[in-house]
Formats: sequence, C-alpha cells, structure tokens
Amino acid sequence: EPTGAADRVHIPSEWQPSGLPGLALGAELPESGPELSLEEAVVLALRRQPGLLAQQLNPVIAGAFEAIERGEFDAEWFASATASRDRAQETARATGEQFEVSGRDREVRAGVRQDWVTGTGVEASVGHAQRSSDRTPEQQTARLGLSLTQSLLRGRRPEVNLVRIRQAELATMASAYELRGFTEALIARTETAYWELVLAQERIRIVERSLTVARGQVADLRQGVEVGSVAPTDAIVAEAEAARRAQDLIDAQSNLQTQRLRLEYQVAAPPAPVGAPPLVAVSPARVEVPEQPEEGIEARLGLADRMRADLNEARLRIQRDELEVVATRDGLLPRLDLFVNLAKTGFASSLGDAFSNLDGNTYEVRAGLSLSQAVGRQAAQAREVVARATRDQSEAALDNARRLAARDVRLAWTEVERARAQTEAAAETRALQEEVVRAELQRFEVGTSTALMVAQAQRDLLAAEIAEAEAVIQHRLALIGLHVAEGTLLERRGIAVAGETMAREP
Repeated sequence: EPTGAADRVHIPSEWQPSGLPGLALGAELPESGPELSLEEAVVLALRRQPGLLAQQLNPVIAGAFEAIERGEFDAEWFASATASRDRAQETARATGEQFEVSGRDREVRAGVRQDWVTGTGVEASVGHAQRSSDRTPEQQTARLGLSLTQSLLRGRRPEVNLVRIRQAELATMASAYELRGFTEALIARTETAYWELVLAQERIRIVERSLTVARGQVADLRQGVEVGSVAPTDAIVAEAEAARRAQDLIDAQSNLQTQRLRLEYQVAAPPAPVGAPPLVAVSPARVEVPEQPEEGIEARLGLADRMRADLNEARLRIQRDELEVVATRDGLLPRLDLFVNLAKTGFASSLGDAFSNLDGNTYEVRAGLSLSQAVGRQAAQAREVVARATRDQSEAALDNARRLAARDVRLAWTEVERARAQTEAAAETRALQEEVVRAELQRFEVGTSTALMVAQAQRDLLAAEIAEAEAVIQHRLALIGLHVAEGTLLERRGIAVAGETMAREP
C-alpha cells in the first residue's frame, strides 16, 4: 500500500534541464527550518500534500479492477456431492403388474474447468455414483469425463472476449495520466507560490533600502535647515516621502506574510512553533532573468500534442469506446455453440472394482449444437448505437481538446515573449531611472532642483526597481505556464509518474 509520493513518483538525483541543484527524494529535508530552496519546496509538496497522496490510490484501484477482469479466464476447480432417495412404481413386463420400487442414489464429482479467450470452454472431471434399490443389487459407477464447448458465432473472436480486460488496462493507464496531470498542477502551483514569495522578499528588500535612503535624506535636510542652508519646506517634503516609504513597507510586509502562507500550504508545512524563524524562500539565482527557451512554437505544439495528459486520456477514451463497439457488434450475433462430451465409465458392485473397470469397453459420447437468439434485438441494436455515438463523441472531444491545447500553447508562448520583452524594458527603465536620480541629486546640490523633484525621481526609481523584479518573476511564471500548457513540466523537472505509458493515436 502506498504511504507517500515516493511509492508512485520517482525523482532522479539531478533535476534535468532546469539547471537547478539536484536533490534526491530520500534526502534529509528541513521539516521546520526557515530556509527553503525551490527543489526542497517541490519535493516536500510531492511527499506531504494530502491531495496527491489520495490521488495516488486511483492507479492502485484501477489496477485491482484490471486483475479482477483477468481473473475471468483463470482456471477453477469444483466439487459436488449429492444424495437422493426415491419411491416409484414400475410395471412388470411379463405380467403387467405394477409394483413399488424404492432406491437411493449417491454421487461425488470433482474436476477443473477453464474458459479461454478463443471462446472455448474445457472441463475435466472425475466422478463416482452409487445406485441401490430394493429390486436390484447395488451398482457402483466410476466416470472420467471431458467436455468441450466452442462458440461459433457470438463470443468466438479473442478480441471480443478480451474487451473487458483491455478496457480495464486502459482505465489503469488513464488513472496514471490523471495522476500525472494532478502532479503537474501541484508542482506548477508550488513553484508559482515559491517565486511569488521570492518576489515578496525582493520587494521588501527594495522598499527597505529605499526607506533607508529616504530617512538618510531627511536627516541631511534637517541638518541643512538647522544651519540655514536648506528651506524647511524641503525637509517636510523629504519627511513625507519617508512616510510614504514606511507605508509601502507595511503593505510589502503584509504581502510577504500572505505569500509565505500560500507556500506553506503547498508544501503542507506543519505549524511553526511560537517564536520560530519565518519561512524564507532561497532563490537559487536571486531574481535573475531566466534563459530563453530554444524550442520554437511549432516544436512546442508538437510536444503538447504528444505529452499533455488530457490529450492522452482522450485517446484512451476513444480506444475504450472502440472496444465497446466491438463488444456490442458481437452482441448482435446469435449464440451458436458446438459441444462435445466424452466420458469413460466403469461399472461394478464395489467402488474399487468400478474404477478398475474403467479400461473396459463402456463409454459415453455426446455432441451437438446449441442455438439461441433473442426474439427482438432492440436492446442489442440500441447498445450498438450508443457505443458508436459515444465513440464519435470521444473523437470530436479529442479534436476539440487538441484545438484548446494548441490555443493554450500559443497563449503561453505569447505571454513568455511578452514577459521576456518586458524584462528587458524594465531593466532599461530602471537603469535610466538611476541616472535620473543621480542627475536630480546633483542639481539639488547646486540649487537648481527641489526636494520634491528629487523625491519624485526616487519614487520613480523605487517603482522601476519593483517593476523589474516583477517582470523577472513574471517571466519565470510564464515559462512554468508554457511548460504546463505543453505537458512537459514533469520531464523538465526530472519527475516520472509510475505506470504511465504513451497512448497510441486512435
């Protein structure tokens, strides 16, 4: 019985091609430590998320149903014992006189039987019967029997008899794709929460640095007011700007707590002890611009068509519906069976002699045909109509899912391109705004600018720095969204779902 994500999800020692440091699933992870890397966050989510642990049971259940269907063709042994007593009237041939006869029968029978996928049923048995009455001596009968039944019309083809097994196999594969989709969404949510916490921490750092600069300017301007070199209004402007930075810091701290709680939920972190250090997301590369993916949009579309879990589930549904059509078409045929029963018998007045006489010339042979057909075939015909319509419906659903997948990939690709361009533009804006601040400070020192203009320039720089950090994180989140849209997030993180095989094209 699976007890955790390690039972169903394998994580190699190195993360592929993300370039992040490797972390084996069995490695020691901080259960309540304050610092958490991206890899640790993902692995903790895989190991401890209750939703994923519950989802992992679906393939187990589906596999059990598959084993049940396979058991239909297992051999089985049987045994029976019967006893009867009767009283009847018979007529004497010579005199025509009726007389009563009472007798007792006992029979014991055992054997083994098995059904094959070819529509063949075979049964081998051994039996013993004892017959005694008040008119005839006791007689013992030994019997070795072999029976064969072969379907000639309905149920004759192996593919028909294997329909339920094959459908159960497809259900097991579908449950693996469901697990894949759930795992992929979980990882995407965890990584998104992680990078949003990184952004919240970066925003705190930027605002705190800006507040430190604003307070330093307030102190300088107050000194200038005291010596008469600065107008009191300039100091008031600087104090107002510092107060604004303090307000920004309050909002940033609240947002940090919100993002921290979201990440803690994703990794199913236990409640931290009172006074324990808060959770900190350790960015593997601070807030750097991610590398531009090499694959073009056409390659991404091909990956989505081949890798997305929902498309592969849809293909499996079509295969299941095709099998249902095969089964219902077979159900329209009459049932015509050929049966052959062979038996070797031995008769004697004692049990041992009866089995000893099995090599005698007594035997049983019976053969024949059995034909049956429903008077009306409305139910069978209706089932075939439903099966064909369901298959056509599944094919249409697959076509629509493909269109939606292509749309998702194109939208995600567009967002990646936008985020990349926005990252470059934000970096350039921030660099230019730094020059503006330096210029305004120089002008203020020579008396050609005002404290209000300097505060405005610094406010614009603060906004530019935050916008640059947001653009970089949005670029990373856009790449995550693209990997989810094309169905390759697990492969790009080096994670495989056990029991998953690629569905063939219908």
